[in-house]
Amino acid sequence: MTSPARVDHWSPPREVSRDDCVRESAELFARPDTPIARREDVFRIHEVGFDWDIGVRIYEPEDHTKSAVGADGKKIGGFFLHGGQDDWRQLEPWAEIMARRFGWKVVVGTFPGRLYLQDPDRNWPGDTINPDGSVRTPIWVKDELIARDEYDVMLDTSMRMRYGTRTVVHAKPGTNFYHRMAAWPVAMEQGMKEAMRRHFPPDEYSIYLQGHSTGGPMVCMLSQRVPNVAGILAAENSPFGAISQQQHAWSGSLGKVEGYDRVTTKPNARHDPFYELYLRSWRDLARYRGPEALGKEGPNALMRLPWLMEEILEQWSRQSVRPLFKCEYVITHNVEASLRAAAQTTATRLQLDAGATAALVARYLSYPRELSGPDVKPVPPVLFGISRNSRDHSRDVYTDVIMPLFGRMQPAPRTALQHFQAGVHTLWTPEPDLPMGILPAVASSWDRAIKLGFFIT
Repeated sequence: MTSPARVDHWSPPREVSRDDCVRESAELFARPDTPIARREDVFRIHEVGFDWDIGVRIYEPEDHTKSAVGADGKKIGGFFLHGGQDDWRQLEPWAEIMARRFGWKVVVGTFPGRLYLQDPDRNWPGDTINPDGSVRTPIWVKDELIARDEYDVMLDTSMRMRYGTRTVVHAKPGTNFYHRMAAWPVAMEQGMKEAMRRHFPPDEYSIYLQGHSTGGPMVCMLSQRVPNVAGILAAENSPFGAISQQQHAWSGSLGKVEGYDRVTTKPNARHDPFYELYLRSWRDLARYRGPEALGKEGPNALMRLPWLMEEILEQWSRQSVRPLFKCEYVITHNVEASLRAAAQTTATRLQLDAGATAALVARYLSYPRELSGPDVKPVPPVLFGISRNSRDHSRDVYTDVIMPLFGRMQPAPRTALQHFQAGVHTLWTPEPDLPMGILPAVASSWDRAIKLGFFIT
């Protein structure tokens, strides 16, 4: 196990052509296939008065002498988080590639409450919305299930242009569901920190974070709270919630409103209460597949709308074993009023005094933004990556909003943006000549960046 030579001042290419993506894909599958070990680690933590069962999956070379080493001389550890509706399975293809083809050790987390603890295969039964009016709800600790009388179901059409009609549930005040919904952000922070502590000893590993989609704000939050996190691998990875808030404000204005300061805080249009759970449906596949089909096929995509809908409904049926619910918008979109209310609700339940309540509120409000101060670990370097046909991640929003806001941090982290000229938001979606989409090209870029010193500060 030797450390590769570092190339000073190495920077990734800003644009990766489709031909380069095809070449990288062929080269990756020509690499030796290292046998890997897979296992699950489910452990319990106790935070803010509750027990929480946290589950992660681990992928690593069976032969530890084949473990990859970065430019800093430490083993490469990847900590990946799925998008909020999903679980570890979303990122298993990525984890296996990094372990098999590059020798990384990868830990894939699952958001608290998303792991189906009642089944060893972790397959959720039924659908998200049941004929009897009940819905799928989180399981934060094994054998503690949410009862039907703990919530109300309603239809939300306030964001119909983006989402269609959303089915949401509101936890009733005073119920266990209500208090769990108020407390889970702390379990998210502490559970993922504990997972990294268990599997990536600081004297042995440097950790590189990836959070797909709304997993991105979570890994951004964790990046300063774990000592040996060395970088953020932000491919189709939303940024800190406070920056994502500005991204969506800019996108909503199309960046063309006269006098609009693209990097000045605007009021948040979202008002998601902390006690609201959003149930996914086929509509959430459609809102990505529509723009992606437009990008690939042009307006003629509408001519095959029935066929496209069949593909969407078939995909939904296959995905029904995943969690398919969300409640993280309060962090990922920086809904400050809801974060404050969740913290105050938790403080009241714990009977905290005024000082401890203020500290808990400040902790919750810190989750969507970078930490600052003389004794705070800086935000580590960030390698951004976007696909050609991404629905939510455009080059303009990065150059005009996201990267300038990272540049305002004190100190500002090193950043770079790569634009891959193929692919969609789900990077491993197959395309002609790209059997795993642009994932091989992104994975190869990450491995080079780590081994050639991009993340050395």
